[in-house]
Amino acid sequence: MEKIGLIAGNRKFPILFSQAAKKKDVEIIAVAIKGDTSRVLSKYVSKIRWISLAEFSKLFDYFKSEGITKVVMAGQISPRRLFSREIEKDVQLKTLLDNIKDKKADTIFGAIAKKLADNGIELLDSTIFLDEYMPKKGVLTVREPSFDTWEDVAFGFKLAKEIAGLDIGQTVAVKNKAIVAVEAFEGTDNLIRRAGIVGKAGITVVKVSKPKQDLRFDIPVVGLNTIKSLIRAKAACLAIEAGKTLFIDKEVSLKLAEKKNLAIVAI
Repeated sequence: MEKIGLIAGNRKFPILFSQAAKKKDVEIIAVAIKGDTSRVLSKYVSKIRWISLAEFSKLFDYFKSEGITKVVMAGQISPRRLFSREIEKDVQLKTLLDNIKDKKADTIFGAIAKKLADNGIELLDSTIFLDEYMPKKGVLTVREPSFDTWEDVAFGFKLAKEIAGLDIGQTVAVKNKAIVAVEAFEGTDNLIRRAGIVGKAGITVVKVSKPKQDLRFDIPVVGLNTIKSLIRAKAACLAIEAGKTLFIDKEVSLKLAEKKNLAIVAI
């Protein structure tokens, strides 16, 4: 049986990946981050090693000891932790972050990918087993956006692509062709909360991939938490990029969106 390593971050992405890998008869050896990774992950992997960010460099030796030569990164590490004192306690991680040109997501993860390669470990596309979770073009809910909302979707898509190209964020909120909020390091759910306060009811949120998206890391992900945040913000529509966005808990998310009159489209 093939073995693949998993560097597991937060939320459901690592669990979804592990479940999909199991269906393909692939054994998963995971490294989980204390304080971020769900304890539920242990049910879906063959082995799991829990480390803190202060022990980050241990993952290289752990994968080597398990004979792992291919690894996937799934799920985020809470951004605030990259500025915490934990980083100071791991010399390799601190040195890695101190020596990169900036703290953009692609720069950070690219440096980690190089560090893995230096240790004889290849970083794979994180969507390798997950094609069925990436919706194709179309209206995903029964409810379709209004004409004005479609115009906001088109307006927001162009803006989101430009922001993503600068590696600032991958999501924007717009209303009546006005920019309400732009995602930065805080993540999509916090962007939605902020946009709901500023724009009030009727915002449209657009989430895209980067123009040169590296599918090994930082791919766009939406799920039930995203939908709940949109409902609390009284949003009119969520637009995601077709074929390039991972939609977790899609069925239950779409049912909830229908109930709350939220339109969801893949464009």
